[in-house]
Amino acid sequence: MARRCAILKSVAVTVNPVFPCYKGSCEKTAPYLPERPVSFVYAKLDVKNGQRSLHRIPENVRVKTPENDLIRKILGKSSRSNELKAGLRVGIGDDAALFAPRSGYETILTCDWFLEEIHFLRDRHPADSVGWKCLERAASDIAAMGGTPRCFLLSLAIPNELTGRWLTDFLNGLRRASRRLGCPIAGGDTTRQNRVLINVTVVGEVRRGRALLRSGAKPGDIIYVSGRLGEADLGLSALRSASSKTRPSDPSLRKHLYPEPRIALGQWLADHRLATAAMDLSDGLSTDLPRLCVSSRVGATIDESKLASATVGRDSVPNRNKRLALALNGGDDYELLFTVAPDKTHKIPSAYRGLNLTAIGKISRASGIKLSHPDGKTSPLKAAGWDPFRDA
Repeated sequence: MARRCAILKSVAVTVNPVFPCYKGSCEKTAPYLPERPVSFVYAKLDVKNGQRSLHRIPENVRVKTPENDLIRKILGKSSRSNELKAGLRVGIGDDAALFAPRSGYETILTCDWFLEEIHFLRDRHPADSVGWKCLERAASDIAAMGGTPRCFLLSLAIPNELTGRWLTDFLNGLRRASRRLGCPIAGGDTTRQNRVLINVTVVGEVRRGRALLRSGAKPGDIIYVSGRLGEADLGLSALRSASSKTRPSDPSLRKHLYPEPRIALGQWLADHRLATAAMDLSDGLSTDLPRLCVSSRVGATIDESKLASATVGRDSVPNRNKRLALALNGGDDYELLFTVAPDKTHKIPSAYRGLNLTAIGKISRASGIKLSHPDGKTSPLKAAGWDPFRDA
């Protein structure tokens, strides 16, 4: 007589209403299962070894409700092998996920809001770009600390009328971003709301003792930025002013619609112990640099002439002052801002994997941020980037 018995768990759905399954059913997943919807499963107990494996409940047994249909659409197909690579011992389907950090690593936690009419416009931004961007911009915080994104949680509130084509396109963009980052979904929550509200929490890892912090800059350190600053803000302006529907493939819109956090650069800086401090540029250089300086208890001077090398091109914006204003105050770039000790600047190339790295200034002992002009004069730099609490 076989020493296996099937135990159908309680039909009660777990507390988390988003990614429900039957109680206690998600500790193990049979390695021979194909990619599967991860909700609505039961556990088979192997009496001999005391382990359980997940099995799919037949379609005609599943609980049919509008929310469960939406959940299955969100989950799509997931692979247990991808979950294991992400450190998920228990993924979607239980009350919460179980994350197992790798030995010798520290866990990074970050979350990010992405809200309709504040961060995107439903009638202007393609739904797939909303899905892509909500995860990529959250992962940028992991990049800034020199880490690797491992998995994420999605909390989504949408109107009922968007659960069709808009949601499908949104999920397509989200899944593309998830695959690019190697960062699978681990759970989340859903509800109905008259506007789209998205919150993404990303779990990442960094080698113990290697995390890049804002607090390590020292007087004399050289300030660097990656990429070209202001491109995303320029793309947003083009999107808003377009008289007709824009093409998502338009190169001028790409950085705004489909940003790419600088994961590889952050890891390289951390692994080689090159950066004394770092953060990502999400709200604009004039707003973000003071945050780094406050954490490090230092000041900074930005060289206007050097910053000009990290702005958008003349072909896009002929006016030099406008290019500088975009570089200083434009948000949404998700480039890295980092500082390097003077004796290590020779190890910083002009480009890393095709991404420009530009020295734009120096950390000072005196507090405050100054802008150095070509004529040798300096002036205080006002924080004029993105601030959700600043009056219009």
